[in-house]
Amino acid sequence: MKLDRTVSIAPMMARTDRHFRYLARLITRHALLYTEMITTGALLRGDTARYLAHDDAEHPLALQLGGCDPGDLARSARLAEAAGFDEVNLNIGCPSDRVQAARFGACLMAEPELVADCVAAMRAAVKLPVTVKTRTGIDRQDSYENLSRFITTVAAASCGTFIIHARKAWLRGLSPKENRDLPPLRYDVVHSLKREFPELEIILNGGVTSLDQAHGELMHVDGVMLGREAYQNPFCLAEVDRRFYGDSAAPRTREQVLSQFIAYVERQLMHGAPLSQIAPHMMGIFHGQMGARQWRGCLSRLVNERRDDIRDIDDARSRMDSMNKVSAEEAMECSSPL
Repeated sequence: MKLDRTVSIAPMMARTDRHFRYLARLITRHALLYTEMITTGALLRGDTARYLAHDDAEHPLALQLGGCDPGDLARSARLAEAAGFDEVNLNIGCPSDRVQAARFGACLMAEPELVADCVAAMRAAVKLPVTVKTRTGIDRQDSYENLSRFITTVAAASCGTFIIHARKAWLRGLSPKENRDLPPLRYDVVHSLKREFPELEIILNGGVTSLDQAHGELMHVDGVMLGREAYQNPFCLAEVDRRFYGDSAAPRTREQVLSQFIAYVERQLMHGAPLSQIAPHMMGIFHGQMGARQWRGCLSRLVNERRDDIRDIDDARSRMDSMNKVSAEEAMECSSPL
């Protein structure tokens, strides 16, 4: 099955774990989801089952790997395939000091031949598509010519899909958070890549905050990846299926999503998952709605106090329902003729 990458949700550390992915899937049936980056060392020598755990409802689902050893990456890709993932993605974009010390992430942009060897090893090991997520450059190595050579070298190893974070990364002097904001966005560079490599699938990532913006970018690239906006305001995804996939089914309402997600949370609690680890992913459900601040405050207290009683969330939802009911009644009164 060919994956449709028209819209995808970016891999985000401490964000796109299995619980958030389940929530996102309740809102969009079609967008491609990604795991957090998992290092080959953690996967091969750590709690493999926990790192690969996911719900069948999450598909289509890609596993993002961090590493630089072709053999380890090949073994990790086999584990991903056996676990049922739909894609394996190689992280060539993370600029953190720890990642650099382990010689993977964005620093590998300086070693395109090694990246090509890694991709070739994974491609030989599995039937899954192997993709690469990278930046437009690193430090002073940020010319379009350097980026073009990188893409050419890695594509020759049978990589047909590149996700381009449209910012370069500074490996020294900026934190990972600053690297997500301070280097300027260069959508023009990503557009140029698609023109130069029309046979490749080019996905744009970075700074996309609305579906209208995503729609405009699809005139220049094959797909758009949403990151922080999708996490902070997950209901920005509510119209994805209709607008980009031609799905005529009515999107679920916030109330429907919350009810189904609470049922999921109850199942997770029965299996020992702490509510304090799941609740933060619910913060943005009422983003932009009346009472959103109170909702976030309730969840924050639940997390800080490490409470594992699902009734706390039910109580918060009841208060939200009451506020929305009052708001709707006030709106009707204001619109009624004298």
